[in-house]
Amino acid sequence: MSATTPNTEKLYSTRNCLHAPVRAQLVEALNRRLADAIDLQCQCKQAHWNVKGPNFIALHKLFDEVHAGVEGYVDLLAERVVQLGGVALGTIESVAEFSELDEYPTGIAKGDDHVKAMSIALAAFGSRIWSTIQTATELNDADSADICTEISRGTDKWLWFVEAQIQTKP
Repeated sequence: MSATTPNTEKLYSTRNCLHAPVRAQLVEALNRRLADAIDLQCQCKQAHWNVKGPNFIALHKLFDEVHAGVEGYVDLLAERVVQLGGVALGTIESVAEFSELDEYPTGIAKGDDHVKAMSIALAAFGSRIWSTIQTATELNDADSADICTEISRGTDKWLWFVEAQIQTKP
């Protein structure tokens, strides 16, 4: 496995109607999003555990809710990889190697700082999910595109909830 590409050399045999080379491309793209989603889960918990300030309880609960939502995205992505004959790469080593999200800042405590950091992470994840929708569409995989669209809608909702914590003017 190279440092930039998840291993997709071996696909399990399946009667899925997509041809193996297409499935391999999709498995690679979905495994990248899986790494991002697991990384995002960890970032949610980092914010949840370490937030301080006058909005502590609201943000503590919100970050936990975002985490729970992202946990569902992890399952959707991993299960789609396996449906395509791939191996879902969910180990901490795979996440560290393949996540394209920026590292979460560990030296912050104030609620507004965590809101900003979580907003950045959610927006980056959402952008990458969008690119995967496009990839799946180009490869004629409506199912993967649909799964990623569902994740995109949810990510946009969580981004709205998080950003609303500090938005006061247009």
